[in-house]
Amino acid sequence: MTRLPPDDAHELPAAAVARAFGRASGSYDAAARLQALVRDELLQRLAVLRLKPQVVLDLGAGTGLATAQLKRMYPRSLVLAADLAPAMVAAIRRRSSPWRRLRGLVADARQLPLPDASVDVVFSSLMLQWCDPPDAALAEARRVLRPGGLLLLSSFGPDTLRELRSAWATVDDGVHVNRFVDLHDLGAALQRCGYAEPVLDVDRHVLAYPDALTLMRELKAIGAHNVNAGRSRALTGRHRYQAMVTAYEALRRPAGLPATYEVVYATAWAPDRDGGHAAALPIRPESGISLGAMMANLRKKRR
Repeated sequence: MTRLPPDDAHELPAAAVARAFGRASGSYDAAARLQALVRDELLQRLAVLRLKPQVVLDLGAGTGLATAQLKRMYPRSLVLAADLAPAMVAAIRRRSSPWRRLRGLVADARQLPLPDASVDVVFSSLMLQWCDPPDAALAEARRVLRPGGLLLLSSFGPDTLRELRSAWATVDDGVHVNRFVDLHDLGAALQRCGYAEPVLDVDRHVLAYPDALTLMRELKAIGAHNVNAGRSRALTGRHRYQAMVTAYEALRRPAGLPATYEVVYATAWAPDRDGGHAAALPIRPESGISLGAMMANLRKKRR
């Protein structure tokens, strides 16, 4: 019987995550085909709400593709992009222009350099799975949201990469694929963190790859390869790798090797002063919202 790895083997050290995504900053956009689909779906869900936010935070912004779209949606709003990897934030800043300014922050989602109740919308596409468990990041997003503010996110569910996980499980007991939080546990975490009216749903995508190596190269190109604390530091031997490939090949379909991605979407609100949420948020010109003033306010709070 396969022995399950201990919980601490699934820890995701922030420094390792930042290094992985930093190295992938140049290859991310070309390789992130599923991420583009999920990002567009999340943006469409946001557009339907017809909000008028003053400050929007793209949390785990990557190279800033969603950040740029958010700025197009809300041209008069202050749009901030936060990412753990300095190289990703540098890419966001290169995407900025004088007529569409993107503000990039190097920040851990679990410790944001923003004042309490300073953001109207927190948008986060496929970042939360890198915060295991998700509670600290969700609580921090709740802290920076204003009363009536919106959290809109996507994350991967436990069926993600199930074929790759299963193939590796025939070889050894090691950790080769991240652990992902399911819909019910994410909903419970949102409630623990004080959000109102959480709504969650799941979508599934099955992508086809010519071989296992192509899949793993794509994961590395987007920074999503194995950085779990319990991963083996030794090079994978040819025999073990080939055994994994053989097991995966047994799953081949006419289109190629399948790779399942389970995507969990969540919408939740920061309660307003009456315990509900505000569906329409005030808007002011960007010139009236100073990031410098926000940071100065934060520094005062820390004294």
